[in-house]
Amino acid sequence: MNRRSLTSCPSSPNCVSTQAQDEGHAIRPLNFQRSPAEAMEVLKSAIGTLPRTRLVEQDGLYLHYEFTSLLLRFVDDVEFLFDSETKTVHFRSASRVGYGDFGVNRRRMEDIRRLVAGKM
Repeated sequence: MNRRSLTSCPSSPNCVSTQAQDEGHAIRPLNFQRSPAEAMEVLKSAIGTLPRTRLVEQDGLYLHYEFTSLLLRFVDDVEFLFDSETKTVHFRSASRVGYGDFGVNRRRMEDIRRLVAGKM
């Protein structure tokens, strides 16, 4: 696996991560069949269709996006880490500020899962 890792979720309920162990934060990773580079392009293309997103870092098999909410302009950080050995994409989606997120981060990641289903 990569030397890089995802940031752990805080104790607050405004974060989901495929690497979290507790039920409140845990979420299933994405899987891919193509090469990591091809899968990454599919994911980037899907995210590109979503409003108010910005790719802030791409480094090897790692992506970091910012998602900005429409009304209050809150920024959420979303990280993706591709594991070429297991053909798995681990990810973390977390609000930068506040405590709760009304399930926004989990819904976003499930929406992305649907967008890339069968394409990666």
